[in-house]
Amino acid sequence: MIANNKIGVVILAAGSSSRLGFPKQLVEYKGKALLQRMVDLVKSLTFDSRILVLGSGVDKIKSQVKPGNITVIENNNWEEGMASSIRLGLAKALESEEELDHLLILLSDQPLVTKRQIEELIDLQINKNSRATFSEYDGDIGVPAIFSSSIFPDLEKLQGDHGAKKMIYREGFKYETLKLEEANFDVDTMNDVELLKKMEE
Repeated sequence: MIANNKIGVVILAAGSSSRLGFPKQLVEYKGKALLQRMVDLVKSLTFDSRILVLGSGVDKIKSQVKPGNITVIENNNWEEGMASSIRLGLAKALESEEELDHLLILLSDQPLVTKRQIEELIDLQINKNSRATFSEYDGDIGVPAIFSSSIFPDLEKLQGDHGAKKMIYREGFKYETLKLEEANFDVDTMNDVELLKKMEE
């Protein structure tokens, strides 16, 4: 995507949507499933490795989402939490491109995030030569986020459901942030689904 930098992307979509009661990956927004929207966003950009991690409800999701040139892998340990999907996604990304310089992590249920915002996040990471760049919203940080290869070993050691965010609390860990309030909206409950439908109007 950026000259002299090899960038991989992992879409995390393995969760069970327990609070919603059915796969949030398949909730529709403007006529398209949320996961399909993120898949299409990724396909519109140039990456050196593209990975989609599925888990709960994998058969139903596969039947309704067209991944195109994105490699789909199944996380049989999805109940462990997000960390297991990050580890698995990173390993698969490095299988297809062992010289990756950066890894971008996306979620399937942030429908308001745009292609341009993802490009800005990547640009900031490259220009600042940062170890990591997180989205910042509602006074907090999170995904979308991008990580340099220097901390791939740390990503490989993640455990539980906290993802990579906990690394920021390590002494001396420096990172960048990009204001991205659109990432604050995700789909976890029926109230979220109803809000999403109102946004279509």
